[in-house]
Amino acid sequence: MRSLIRKCRNCYTYTMKEQCPECGTFADVALPPRYSPLDRFQRFRLKMEEEE
Repeated sequence: MRSLIRKCRNCYTYTMKEQCPECGTFADVALPPRYSPLDRFQRFRLKMEEEE
């Protein structure tokens, strides 16, 4: 189950909507993904973070 609480990228406001009600930008999920030592997709996720 995904988290319902989201955090705005710009104004750091917490909300439960996809867009921030304060500034209208996209809101990310506030919690980090769970860690697993057997994660098969770790290298892809790290590569995406490097490109951003």
